[in-house]
Amino acid sequence: MLSNPDPSPETPSQEDGTAHLFSALGKQIKALREYRGMTQVELATAVRFGPDLISAIERHTRTPQPEFLRAVDPVLRAHGTLIAAIPDVEEALKKNRTRHPDWYRNYAKLEAEALELHDYSNQAILGLLQTEDYAQAIFQRRRPLLSEETINKRVADRISRQAVFEKWPPTEFSFIIEEDVLRRPIGGRDIHHAQLRSLLKVSEMRNVHLQAASTAWEEHPNMDGAFTLIVAKNGQHVGYTEVQGHARLITDPEEVRDLEVRYAIMRSQCLRPPETVDLIMSILGDR
Repeated sequence: MLSNPDPSPETPSQEDGTAHLFSALGKQIKALREYRGMTQVELATAVRFGPDLISAIERHTRTPQPEFLRAVDPVLRAHGTLIAAIPDVEEALKKNRTRHPDWYRNYAKLEAEALELHDYSNQAILGLLQTEDYAQAIFQRRRPLLSEETINKRVADRISRQAVFEKWPPTEFSFIIEEDVLRRPIGGRDIHHAQLRSLLKVSEMRNVHLQAASTAWEEHPNMDGAFTLIVAKNGQHVGYTEVQGHARLITDPEEVRDLEVRYAIMRSQCLRPPETVDLIMSILGDR
């Protein structure tokens, strides 16, 4: 097997045991659910969390948050066993938040606590929106090659970031995705179609606006690559770019303003959200 140790680990799979904690909780929740004769959908309905979250926690690709453990403990009649783990979970989450590489740490904190997040993607679906299989396909073909251990860790870490969609009050999201990205069959037909269906599901959230940038555009206000805009919890507006492994957190007000102007122009030219849904459905062959 090729070995390519990762010098700058992300979250949460590390040597300090936090990954084992989350894995053990996932196994306990699955065992209790099956003992009670409940399906993942039935449990999700009872605790008012999505079935995808239940599945991801049981597969150890999502972190069970304290509020989830509080909700699921009485439903599964765990008699406080899951609630008793909350202090350890909270401590582990603190460690996770400090484990990002230096170049990424500030952005990761901003993303997790953002009041607003707006992203333009022109190469692949944004990591925050990726399915597990799509992310796996991305990392499998990355050059230089990554070890299987590193790939699995990075996929789990990427999926864990999607907890931001569950926080309350919710972050306001908008995503602009180039039509070519929507059509690019990363990972093959099945993985590609599953990713598109996941986008359709995310687009149904009240705090999410998803728009496609048509390939028919004859003029484009942003030819400089992908970027993300964030309104931090303190109200500060920042930008983030990552090109060929070089990340940049942009805090200069004039530079951020330039990105915001480009983004506003693109949104005005994009397909409207219902038209974007129609486009994705047509790519899937459902329309």
